[in-house]
Amino acid sequence: MPIDEVAALPISALQHLLFCPRQCALIHLERAWAENRLTVEGQQLHRRAHEAGDERRGRVRIVRGLMLESERLGLVGKADVVEFEPLAADDPDVPVGRLFDCVRRSAAGAWRVTPVEYKRGKPKGEDCDRVQLCAQAICLEEMLGVEIASGELFYGRPRRRTEVVFDEALRGATAAAAERLHALIASGATPPARREAKCRSCSLVELCMPGLSSKRSAAKFVATQLEQALTSEMVGQDPFDEAEK
Repeated sequence: MPIDEVAALPISALQHLLFCPRQCALIHLERAWAENRLTVEGQQLHRRAHEAGDERRGRVRIVRGLMLESERLGLVGKADVVEFEPLAADDPDVPVGRLFDCVRRSAAGAWRVTPVEYKRGKPKGEDCDRVQLCAQAICLEEMLGVEIASGELFYGRPRRRTEVVFDEALRGATAAAAERLHALIASGATPPARREAKCRSCSLVELCMPGLSSKRSAAKFVATQLEQALTSEMVGQDPFDEAEK
């Protein structure tokens, strides 16, 4: 799936897709968005991670807000943190500006590259966060010509890192999710609403309207209501009378 043959999609959309395909379509097809406490907390966590700036801690170079892309997956995005650690006995004094060229030119296995993604809350049972992190690792592998065995998720509630091993199963799930994402966006169709327990934490619940059985998209529903409002205004009727019956 070369990136020049398809429109590159954001890595973050994988997390939206695996959480809820309808949420993913509302955000990335219909351009719908709404904030709640959870989204604001997540944005603040990402902002703090990016604003700290690049630095060096001992042998480890820490790069924040690194732009990523994968031609194979057709994805682009931004890493919260990527850590570069030289594994050879000597520790080259490489400025961050030249770090990527140095890693590309080094022998295989000369550097340990570790993506770190910041998340609010606590570790989840499903794979959505792990798939998003694995996609970042695949991007870095393509960009730098390295192999990345694992990465880390930093969760805000326990305030500690959780290691994620990029095994074949997770890599396969990530590639499959990328294919599903491209298929969803190419279809141009928003999946129907389904009420689930996780709807309570979704900031788009008012736009999604999972309590309705209609298969119409949120955008079409709003457009229909607006059309009815304009029509009824001309005849002096309440546009929501019929909707409430």
